Amino acid sequence: MSTVLSVSGSPSATSRTSRLLRHLDDRLRDQGHEVIALEARSLPPDALLGGDFGHPAVVGAADLFARADGVVIGTPVYKAAYSGLLKSLLDVLPQYALAGKTVLPLATGGSVAHVLAIDYALRPVLSSMGAAHIVPGWFTLDKDITVGRDGSLTVAPDSAEALGQVTDAFSAALGGRQAVLAAVQ
Repeated sequence: MSTVLSVSGSPSATSRTSRLLRHLDDRLRDQGHEVIALEARSLPPDALLGGDFGHPAVVGAADLFARADGVVIGTPVYKAAYSGLLKSLLDVLPQYALAGKTVLPLATGGSVAHVLAIDYALRPVLSSMGAAHIVPGWFTLDKDITVGRDGSLTVAPDSAEALGQVTDAFSAALGGRQAVLAAVQ
């Protein structure tokens, strides 16, 4: 079983991005992975913005990254880039916090004009942090994510199918990584 860290870079308490990640977390759990959710907004702003690498919450977040076999990174897209909150979190992590890890980048946003944010803004940062394998990510339009009054999440069929495919590809890549690690040991 692989351990997956599912990180939401959304600053909003009612975030569609976070809800979508928690929905995908369930899919990964159903596939046999242990999933740990991390909401970047739960970390102390003064530690993130002040670059306090030794703050207990930052050290704890870095430990979660170190423990994970794979990382799902979700972010809303603002001004054609990933969120400033996610940037602040990535900035306080060790330079190679993603070394040897499989990473799935996901983004949400209001316009298809932001689709390339994953490949041109987020992917280079994830690569510079040492990710061993960054699987193809997915951008989901806000209009394709509906939250019911009871908190339930519904994703438009075409988006749900694509999200399922990228999540399954990430899961399969983790399985391959585990097989390689087991063979080396």
